[in-house]
Amino acid sequence: MPKQEWKNKTAVTEFILLGFGNGPQLDSCLFLMFLSIYIVTVTGNTFIIVLVVANRHLHTPMYFFLGNLACLEICYSSNILPRMLFSYLGGDRSISANGCFTQYYFFGCLAAAECYLLAMMSYDRYLAVCRPLHYPSHMNVKLCLQLAAASWISGFLSNSVLTVLISSLDFCGPQKIEHFFCDSFPMMKLSCSDTRVTGLVTSVVAGVCSLPPFLLTFSSYLYILITVMRIPSAIRRKKAFSTCSSHLIVVVLFYWSILAVYVLPHHDTQMSPNKIFSVFYTILTPLVNPLIYSLRNKEVKEALRKQ
Repeated sequence: MPKQEWKNKTAVTEFILLGFGNGPQLDSCLFLMFLSIYIVTVTGNTFIIVLVVANRHLHTPMYFFLGNLACLEICYSSNILPRMLFSYLGGDRSISANGCFTQYYFFGCLAAAECYLLAMMSYDRYLAVCRPLHYPSHMNVKLCLQLAAASWISGFLSNSVLTVLISSLDFCGPQKIEHFFCDSFPMMKLSCSDTRVTGLVTSVVAGVCSLPPFLLTFSSYLYILITVMRIPSAIRRKKAFSTCSSHLIVVVLFYWSILAVYVLPHHDTQMSPNKIFSVFYTILTPLVNPLIYSLRNKEVKEALRKQ
């Protein structure tokens, strides 16, 4: 329906999140699947936090950032999954407009904070591998706290402007959001206002929040790869690269899914690739992070044996 035809309609006060489909059997399967994912995600990331805090051998910059990442993943999942579980359990897909804007605000903030935090972790690995003699003096407690605080604060500030812009739009047309959570572009499709400026600002802020951290992460691992390849001993090369392989896997999973969502063309079908790829960085990445770090990290496994 053309936007000019929406203006006489009643303003929308709630939205309907269509999710992945409808039907009693499908809802039951999705509820059990996402409930299991949420329990494992919260339990696994909480376990990482407790392990890092309780074991003094893990009181290092790398595990300080890992604890921050685990805390962020708990918040990330808790912003999306409980609302999904409620809708599949009770069948009510509706969400108030204010609730939708709030969910989008925290989603954008946490996604931006994760981009910055992953970049800080890559910088830590760069100093540890490429500047080992300077690492203890450079990556001190003060700098770690400053980098972690900057990641969280930058993430929460970055999405404030976008949330204000999107919440200021007029929504007077269809209520149905073709997604499983409140995201910017699916919401803007329902607006009867001119969304060109909001869309442009959204793209700019998304680029600022993702491109610089991605470039820092990419350049850090490029220098790490060059440094590791110059090590004459194969055993030493393997040991040096193993210190950052877990983080590299997390980075690849996170950025691969985000790029797939925002680079691929948007589709209006119910099971569009954009919706499927969104599952990776909103649900599966928080799930696999504790598994990757615990199963591939010798220091974490050693700390577990000593508990």
